Amino acid sequence: MKKYLCCLLVGLSFALATTAQITKATLQASGLTCALCAKAVYSNLSSLPFVDSIDTDLNASAFVIAFKKGMIVDIDALNKKVQDAGFSIASLLVSAHITPGKIELDKHITIGQQVFHFLNVKSQDVASEITFKLVDQAFVSAKEFKKVITLTKMQCVKTGRAESCCAADGIKESTRIFHAII
Repeated sequence: MKKYLCCLLVGLSFALATTAQITKATLQASGLTCALCAKAVYSNLSSLPFVDSIDTDLNASAFVIAFKKGMIVDIDALNKKVQDAGFSIASLLVSAHITPGKIELDKHITIGQQVFHFLNVKSQDVASEITFKLVDQAFVSAKEFKKVITLTKMQCVKTGRAESCCAADGIKESTRIFHAII
């Protein structure tokens, strides 16, 4: 009986730990001028081990990317693959299943082992599915990024790395932090 109970608790804790996961993203690439350009980005993104499928919208220069369940999504790797194809990300919308909780201004939450800092958000409860836009320098235009850095006094928005100001949320310095708006 003890073995059964122990296995049940381990399985339950694993299930709870994996509930926070990025499930899909809509990536808009800038600079695409033809179908061959889109194919280069598509091929590069498809090579990532955590990518399950990609739907392409050539008119919007957008890629809807579904991620493999249970795998950690590396957002910086998405950006690198787009850059390796010779383009940049103009917009990145991320959808994630998260553990129900609260999102608050200038608070950090972890989703799938990545840390997100929410800007310009009112305190709100989140049930399980959330979609947000990444607004780090690599994911928006220079003009939009100038606006983004005015949304907080925390320095991590400029560097993309945890600073001493992030310690209140239990984030170690130099941890990669992604900045988002809802």
